[in-house]
Amino acid sequence: MSTTAESAVGHDELAVLKLLALEGGLEGDVKISCSHLADRLDASNQTASRRLQRLESAALLQRDTVSDGQWVGITDAGEHALHAEYEDYRRIFETDSEVELEGTVTSGMGEGRHYISLPGYNRQFEDRLGYEPFPGTLNVDLRDDSVRRRSALSSLDPVHIDGWEDDDRTYGPAVCYSATIETADGRRYETAHTIAPERTHHDEDQLEVIAPDKLREELELEDADRVTVIVGDRQ
Repeated sequence: MSTTAESAVGHDELAVLKLLALEGGLEGDVKISCSHLADRLDASNQTASRRLQRLESAALLQRDTVSDGQWVGITDAGEHALHAEYEDYRRIFETDSEVELEGTVTSGMGEGRHYISLPGYNRQFEDRLGYEPFPGTLNVDLRDDSVRRRSALSSLDPVHIDGWEDDDRTYGPAVCYSATIETADGRRYETAHTIAPERTHHDEDQLEVIAPDKLREELELEDADRVTVIVGDRQ
């Protein structure tokens, strides 16, 4: 998406995107005319057309013009933009400070075991999380809707793990959030934390969880098992 296209999309265009979603635009293409859209917006046909063009230029929707109107569908990027608006309103109106992320258990590369055990991190885990983590992480491959919902974690209070260095290299900072793990058959583990490098958006579809115990054994988990990770401010 170009910078010019991004700058052309504002609250007015997002309002159009919301109307299209209410018309069924998230389920598939919907047929709509500029006059109908103009009536819904209380605006002119030219204004409605211009806002559709801006959304199309920003790749938030796709259009196919026909003789008596146009078929319009919201793209994945458009759905993501609507989810971002939704999460903003959740932060305003909802008092529960937690985010539910769903996915399936997957095998990691084994790097978590090494980094979790490093003394510069381990001392901070004991001090700031209140436990020494099992040397390894539970890796969860998030569903698409949970990847989008993950941005809501920014509204929660994190536990910061400082970067540090030894004689060989420098290790970056990390951020943790309190988490509860629920399995598809109702088992539950509450003393856990998500962990991720600070200031990165790499691998947003992968969630790593640490805990005092080996979560795979505690919850009898295997690869491809479904889990829900409830991330929130634990009192």
